[in-house]
Amino acid sequence: MFTGLIQALGKLQPLANDRLQISCLAPCDSIMADIALGDSIAVDGVCLTVATILPQGFRVTASPETLKRSTLGQNSTQRPVNLESSLRVGSKIGGHFVTGHVDGQGYVSEIIQTDSAWEISFTVPNPQVARYIVPKGSVGVNGISLTIADCSPSGDWFKVAVIPVTYDETNLQYLRPNDAVNLEGDILGKYVERFTQLGVGSASDRPDNHNPPPDISLDFLATHGYG
Repeated sequence: MFTGLIQALGKLQPLANDRLQISCLAPCDSIMADIALGDSIAVDGVCLTVATILPQGFRVTASPETLKRSTLGQNSTQRPVNLESSLRVGSKIGGHFVTGHVDGQGYVSEIIQTDSAWEISFTVPNPQVARYIVPKGSVGVNGISLTIADCSPSGDWFKVAVIPVTYDETNLQYLRPNDAVNLEGDILGKYVERFTQLGVGSASDRPDNHNPPPDISLDFLATHGYG
């Protein structure tokens, strides 16, 4: 589990047998200070397990599904990757809950610099990913926790406003139109979607068959303040 607050940047180098080497770019103390074998580290939003520790980096093995679904298998631009260590018990949660399980890819459509921020727009061609794009909701873009400022009704387009500190400390500064990014929808929205599809189970599945709780539906959520 992660929070979408990037700690450092790294350089990704593909190796044989689906292995990847990530070399930290200074400063990287927050990543390397207490790294251990088996640790989870988000690399551009993809949760990977440390298999080898290097003096200033680490190696991991990525599954074929991970390479297919994310940008890690096509890092042809050689832009730096975002790095974040897994959430520790008691740590601050400054972004939102990010699992590191990327839903799919989006593409940069426009970058506009304003007086106080960078407005970056993305297209989301896959409807299975676009369904989790909602107004003012949270989204992970290359592992960065961002708030959706605007989006199309279907979610196939959205825009975020990026403040200078986020822009300067992540690989958003290297993005150009048509570049691919990793996208992860908010896990809370996925659970709500699942519950609205299945309800809370049939009466026979519940310990108290006489007073079953109401099924969770969109109407139920709206009535109880989740509008």
